[in-house]
Formats: sequence, structure tokens, C-alpha cells
Amino acid sequence: MTVSKNPVSGNTSMLILKLLSEKDMYGYEMIDTLSKRSNNVFELKVGTLYPLLHSLVKGGYLKGYDKEVNGKLRKYYQITPSGWKYLDRMIKEWHTYASVVNMMIGGVSFEG
Repeated sequence: MTVSKNPVSGNTSMLILKLLSEKDMYGYEMIDTLSKRSNNVFELKVGTLYPLLHSLVKGGYLKGYDKEVNGKLRKYYQITPSGWKYLDRMIKEWHTYASVVNMMIGGVSFEG
């Protein structure tokens, strides 16, 4: 399997899609959840997240909808069927990439 030229740059999209594969979320919830789950390794800024979300919506991988919660209107995002397929492909590419890197630095061997 060949992978995209820079799978590392796509990992933020993959992580966001993975979060949304579990449940619909709004922006700050994604930022908070990603930060907590990664022990603060991934700390997305609003200025990074929202352009990424808009790009994923434009690509058909997410859809957004408004929902009132505690008197506040929030924009929630939901993964689409295309988003599920894209996430699956991205995860497979990431596993291939990580396996090859591990092989190159003396870790786990590549099986593909």
C-alpha cells in the first residue's frame, strides 16, 4: 500500500474524524476532548480547528447542524458515510506509515 506524501499533516483531520465517529460534537468539545485524551500533546487552537472543520464539511466528510443546549445555540458536527470511508482509509495509511517508520528506526517490521 502506498501512502499520501505527508500523512503526518493529515493526522489532525484523522483525529477529528475519529472523535466524531464516536459522537457528534461542537468545536470546543473537540478541542477539550482531544487535549484530554492526548495528555495535552494535541492542543488545537480555534483558528486551526474551524478551517479544518469547514474543509471537511466542504469535502463531504462532515455535516454541521445547530442545536440548542442550555439556552446556547451550538454548531455540532457529524461524520458522514463518506467521512467514515475517508477515516478508514486514513487510519490504514497511518498504520502503514507508522509501521515503515518503526522498521526504518529498528522497531516493528513492516507487513504489507
